[in-house]
Amino acid sequence: MSPNPRGKPENLTPLTTNRPEPLIAKLTVRLPQSMMDKLKALDNYPEFVRQCIQDGLDKLEQSDD
Repeated sequence: MSPNPRGKPENLTPLTTNRPEPLIAKLTVRLPQSMMDKLKALDNYPEFVRQCIQDGLDKLEQSDD
């Protein structure tokens, strides 16, 4: 019997998250390589970037008040 090209059936279940909103949008940003190297040195750099963006958006909202 040949292997299933789609993998094991249990691997085909949809991912679940405990986040209030799923992470479905994608953002592409060009950075200097030195900045990217520093980000990749972090344990969970995508979460760090998401939090930095959220902090910046929160500051913008506060300045509008």
